[in-house]
Amino acid sequence: MADNLIEITLEDAGARPDRKDGAQKPSRRPPEVPEKFWDEEAGQIRVEALLKSYLELERRLSRMVPLPADEADEEARLRLLRALGVPESPDAYVIEPRHPLLTPDPDVNRRLHAAGFTPAQVQLVYDLAAERLLPLIGEAAQMFEAERQLDRLKDHFGGEERWARIARELAAWGRAKLPEAVFEALSSTYEGVIALHRMMEKNEPGLLRDAEAAPALGEDELRRMMRDPRYWKKRDPAFVARVSDGFRRLFPGEG
Repeated sequence: MADNLIEITLEDAGARPDRKDGAQKPSRRPPEVPEKFWDEEAGQIRVEALLKSYLELERRLSRMVPLPADEADEEARLRLLRALGVPESPDAYVIEPRHPLLTPDPDVNRRLHAAGFTPAQVQLVYDLAAERLLPLIGEAAQMFEAERQLDRLKDHFGGEERWARIARELAAWGRAKLPEAVFEALSSTYEGVIALHRMMEKNEPGLLRDAEAAPALGEDELRRMMRDPRYWKKRDPAFVARVSDGFRRLFPGEG
């Protein structure tokens, strides 16, 4: 039997009649049309949904700030920076310092502003400085102070060679006569070394005897003493020795 030319034509047009009642079959959804825009029952595009989506997209695009096509376009660059949240001037940055040594610096802020940093990025710069630089500054200050106190000891004992000889004597005597924690505490400051030298000359570890005669201190009392300026600021040799020996007694065999 010859092919039905009418049915072939209607099938190609997407409107082939049903063999039983002659009703038109719904068209299939084209693959390039998203499901949300396709009416399966009617076999056609949902024009209203498509139009609504297009209008929303157009609204969003109108609010977007285009990237400057030319680096020399200063006006376009400024529009982009304002859209990102960069203030109009570096004075508008609000920075919360994490440490008194790291207060906002106008020159640093000016350079960060020129580079297009947002307020959050500027705050991050200061936070990283507090996190990374302050420990290095502390170490450098500690090394400087140690060198300064060594110079004082050399002057006090009459020169580098004589100080080196006395230092060896102090080390041998102190480790033999004093608890390690007490010896380390006294050896950490100029005043402590002078006190240690006087004790060695008298051959009387007075600090040790005083500590042994004193009643044992509890941990709370020792913590309170550590907050005393004589311990953490002035580094008073006798006071530091009491704290160190107190912990040695409280936790024997540790440290």
